[in-house]
Amino acid sequence: MGHVIIKDLCKEFVERRSQARIANSDALSHKGETIQVLDHIDLEFKNGELVCILGPSGCGKTTLVRIIAGFDDSTSGTVFIDGEKVSGPSSDHIFVFQHNGLLPWMTVWDNVGLGLRHAGQPEEKEQLVQEYIDAVNLTGFEHHYPHELSGGMQRRAELARALVVNPEVLFMDEPFAGLDFLTRLKMREEVINMHQLFRKTVIFITHDIDEALVMADRVILFTDRPAQVKADHMLEFPHPRDFQCDMELENLRRDVYSALGVHYAL
Repeated sequence: MGHVIIKDLCKEFVERRSQARIANSDALSHKGETIQVLDHIDLEFKNGELVCILGPSGCGKTTLVRIIAGFDDSTSGTVFIDGEKVSGPSSDHIFVFQHNGLLPWMTVWDNVGLGLRHAGQPEEKEQLVQEYIDAVNLTGFEHHYPHELSGGMQRRAELARALVVNPEVLFMDEPFAGLDFLTRLKMREEVINMHQLFRKTVIFITHDIDEALVMADRVILFTDRPAQVKADHMLEFPHPRDFQCDMELENLRRDVYSALGVHYAL
């Protein structure tokens, strides 16, 4: 499963600062003022979709995903996953954060198996852990500690840890932030391969337009705050995707850059 329905979702924060964030700004908020972040969001994500959410920095992408995952409450509106109203975090809905979340005192094997520590027989657990370590190409690194791995290997270990518990929905909040360009390309390929293999619902936040268009089944564009859905594109292009070889994909790329107010040709 992994069917997500978001109905008329709004989120407001109350400004608690007594001083402005930016001196001499014309767009200041005042202490006690209500700041609207999400403005009546209505979306539906089908089972097995890989959805990328794009939008300006600070528009509320992470806030939306935290609400869907049950880590935060909305001001109004409702989120349902597989027909159940979301009221808090669930072991069926796994979050991969922006920064490395591996426990530094645990080996790759122990980190990947962390979510299985109370599940099943030891033999079954060992088989699952090894299966997912193999799936992300970390065979031979089972007994290495995080500091002994490259950034990309750490991310692959986190991906294995997220998938080994068989989640219905996988939330990824800029999981490649801080990786170098080549490692980022490799991680895109890993996520695409994992998605095609396991067909989990993946909600993926990124600021990288090309990354979204190369990876996703669907791309959602948000406006600036308060965020509304500006565009919703279904991507039926086969993998591997190449902007230079597919003019329809290249044209969509131009449209998305334009919709977000930026230009890739400078």
